[in-house]
Amino acid sequence: MATIRDVSKLAGVSVATVSRVINKNGYVNETTKNSVLNAIKALNYKPSSIARSLAGMKTSTIALLVSDILNPFFPEISHAIESEAIKQGYSVILCNSDNNAEKEAEYIKILKEKRIDGIMIASYTIQAEQIKKLQEEGIPVVVLDREFPGHNVLTLMCKNREGASMAVQHLIDQGCKKIGHISGPLDVYAARERAIGYEEVTNKNNIYTPGLIVPGGFSIDGGYRALLELYAKYPDIDGVFAGNDLMGIGAIKALYDSNLYVPKNIKVIGFDDIDLSKTFMPELSTIKQPIYEMSKMALHYLMKQINNEDIVLTSYAYEVELLPRESTKKLEKEA
Repeated sequence: MATIRDVSKLAGVSVATVSRVINKNGYVNETTKNSVLNAIKALNYKPSSIARSLAGMKTSTIALLVSDILNPFFPEISHAIESEAIKQGYSVILCNSDNNAEKEAEYIKILKEKRIDGIMIASYTIQAEQIKKLQEEGIPVVVLDREFPGHNVLTLMCKNREGASMAVQHLIDQGCKKIGHISGPLDVYAARERAIGYEEVTNKNNIYTPGLIVPGGFSIDGGYRALLELYAKYPDIDGVFAGNDLMGIGAIKALYDSNLYVPKNIKVIGFDDIDLSKTFMPELSTIKQPIYEMSKMALHYLMKQINNEDIVLTSYAYEVELLPRESTKKLEKEA
């Protein structure tokens, strides 16, 4: 069955232009209009009722679908998007999938029934096929913290691999010689990129050992268990790069419970710069990704789609920043 993207490709115009022709919404010159109509006829394209409904009646409501609301990374995204959406007269429906693909699919079904104007997705379980279907139905979509190579999806993320490299190099610069990595789920794009960054720097410095990578599930408890596993196998580790701040905090707790101290015995660095990283003791060194800026721009691109403006469906990667704090501080006797 032909899709709106097939029509846009055959007609040589954007999806937004095809949408304007179909819904008679906005100016399109006669030549372009005829090209689109001819493509529709040639492909026997039939616009979905959902797409026509969305185009004909905006609800001034968008949705944000997140993986785990208990992970502070996602509330920070939610706060940024809601703050910016209100300024533009939009309300936000927050949906938490708990990393459950079935629950996520049910949410998407409900959101379509509610005729929301667009969906922002910050999920580790969403599949490219689900996003493609939303696009074919005329529903604007923007994805945060993911990438879908080979698919026309607008995504925003930070430079995960570069950030991980900065984190590991910082530990080396602070004198660490055996560095463990507590990773997130390696089927998750961000976690995989951070693990690759860790591998590249440790390999470059001839200190790479595969057994020093232990999964921590992006949670405090996971970081706690991973640290204990790491230390049991390698009691001489002196540095840990945690794939997010929650796992870094869990690792520090495990160290203290084992009568080991940070940064005296082992130095720990995380990733994200959630608010908790600054209030935990010792303050957690981390890689800061611009959560508010990315979220704000994600909303900006979603609104452009809602308003049928032409945009390029591509991936945007944001710079990251090293924030050294107490957890990696070089003590006087080490200097």
